[in-house]
Amino acid sequence: MNEHTFEFKPQTSSTPRDRFLVFGAPQIEQTDIDEVVDSLKSGWLGTGPKVAHFEQDFSRYKGASNVVAVNSCTAALHLSLLAADLQPGDEVITTALTFCSTINAIIHAGATPVLADVDSVTMNIDPEDVRRRITPRTRAILPVHFAGRPCDLHELLDICDEHELLLIEDCAHAIEAQYDGRPTGTFGDFGCFSFYVTKNLCTGEGGMIITRREHDATRIKTLALHGMTKDAWKRFSDDGYKHYQVVEAGFKYNMMDIQAALGIHQLARLERNWQRRRDIWQTYQDAFADISVQRPAEPAPGTRHSYHLYTLLVDEQQTGVSRDSFLASMTGAKIGVGVHYLSIAEHPYYQHRFGWRAEQWPNALSIGRRTASLPLTAALTDADVQDVINATMSIIGLANYTRRRRAA
Repeated sequence: MNEHTFEFKPQTSSTPRDRFLVFGAPQIEQTDIDEVVDSLKSGWLGTGPKVAHFEQDFSRYKGASNVVAVNSCTAALHLSLLAADLQPGDEVITTALTFCSTINAIIHAGATPVLADVDSVTMNIDPEDVRRRITPRTRAILPVHFAGRPCDLHELLDICDEHELLLIEDCAHAIEAQYDGRPTGTFGDFGCFSFYVTKNLCTGEGGMIITRREHDATRIKTLALHGMTKDAWKRFSDDGYKHYQVVEAGFKYNMMDIQAALGIHQLARLERNWQRRRDIWQTYQDAFADISVQRPAEPAPGTRHSYHLYTLLVDEQQTGVSRDSFLASMTGAKIGVGVHYLSIAEHPYYQHRFGWRAEQWPNALSIGRRTASLPLTAALTDADVQDVINATMSIIGLANYTRRRRAA
């Protein structure tokens, strides 16, 4: 479904959905199920041969030599920051519009998060504001490729070179994204990916790290499994028991074979699914061109968007409906929606700990109070997409219609 003509008519009612459309529900195919069952039958449920297989496939997909599978992108971020050898008092500049795990990983690594505002159009971290936030204590920049749109990596890399900073890419939304023909996650010293249930590649929970240096990957692999020198597969394989040594106080961050079993076939059809999400994204763009919401900006030239999120900005003064009322109405229409994200500085923990005031990052604050994410997965049928469009058009259109009637 690529071309549509939409017209809102307040008196027209549509047939309600008979089931709730879960936001971010993944596409699970029979090959995924068969691979998981094979793992269950094999006896290898934890880290084993399928994790190694998945790492090899991901390495080929990204054209990267050093990859480590872990149990979440949060773990990937934490381990990357630890491998960067940050010290207490060191500062890491990141975006004011992100999920809390980006900030929490910096805190758990013993560093101090410093927020930079986002560009009002791309919603990605603003390099000029990054420059303003640099101090003698700054050690790294941690950009997030928001919604699947690559950040301005040339500018960020220039800043890193100028100030001798590390670059740690949060690619949770951007597995397929490219910048100037090069895959995201391969520009920085570390690239961190998410395979959470709502992500473009889903293993239920899971993550991956790309490192520029081989010794960082070796250390991360050790840290991800208690600081041990041998994982279970190597200790208990048919080659005979292998003794291990604990060389650091590590973590329980390893990926399981059951998770990797899901990822193997999802990775194989990632391009096909990307094309489907691109078509849905464009269908939304066309459908909402003439209603009073702000649509996402088109992908920048020379980049490849992952189409992970489709975010509308709902302004009550323009639409006649508040963002939260829109969310509630969509839920009432049995359409699952999301918010990506309330600006980080609005959360009470960070306000109390760091003294942040949300007004210090005005673009993130404004976006966070207006943004609403619509369903966008390869699992959506054409009928699902039409239901999302109909519900959105009805809610926004009816609000506009009512407002005009009142004004008259």
